[in-house]
Amino acid sequence: MILAVTGGKGGVGKSTVAYNLAAQLDGVVVDGDLAMADLPAGHGPDLHDVLAGRATPAEAVREDGPVTMVPCGRTLAGARAVDPTQLADTLETLDRTHRWVVVDSPAGLRADVGLPLAVADAAVLVTTDSTAALADALRVRELARELDAGLCRVVLNRVGADPSTATVADRFGAPVVTVPDSDALATAQRHGHPVDRTAPDSAAATAFENLAAAVYSCSAV
Repeated sequence: MILAVTGGKGGVGKSTVAYNLAAQLDGVVVDGDLAMADLPAGHGPDLHDVLAGRATPAEAVREDGPVTMVPCGRTLAGARAVDPTQLADTLETLDRTHRWVVVDSPAGLRADVGLPLAVADAAVLVTTDSTAALADALRVRELARELDAGLCRVVLNRVGADPSTATVADRFGAPVVTVPDSDALATAQRHGHPVDRTAPDSAAATAFENLAAAVYSCSAV
């Protein structure tokens, strides 16, 4: 199953959610932001190489870290050399060899944002509860609807006490999973680890367990 993790703007924690969700699902996470990669870098071929025809998708899969992943290159020259239209074929190839393909999609409404959504079986939309973040996320929600990417869950990230989940669920037309503001999660991400490895009893680890369970339920529909 190809799952696009998307968001209306940068800085809402989309990459953190994608990385930790892939860990919970025991899937492969693909850094699909071709211009502004944010997941841990790897050694060897990366997504830039695949989309430029220099490597196969299998050659770009890194299994030597805490989460299986396809990293993306970080150079401007590499980004310019890719053929973005090959992303769909790449994700579908990975989908044939991995039960879960979690794509850390570009943020916002750039032209390449729709590429993962167009091929995804479902989407998870990440936002914070700020007015600006919610407004931008609603625009991406409409794009996902146009591309027929079913919205599995909205992740309300970095929440404090008593988040307004009912209001957000009503606005987006999908159930909400909350992820608390968490020093444990921030520390784990800085060191390139999923939080369930470094702080398995934390509220953040529990939140990602809940999100994974919700995604499982979406895949069974």
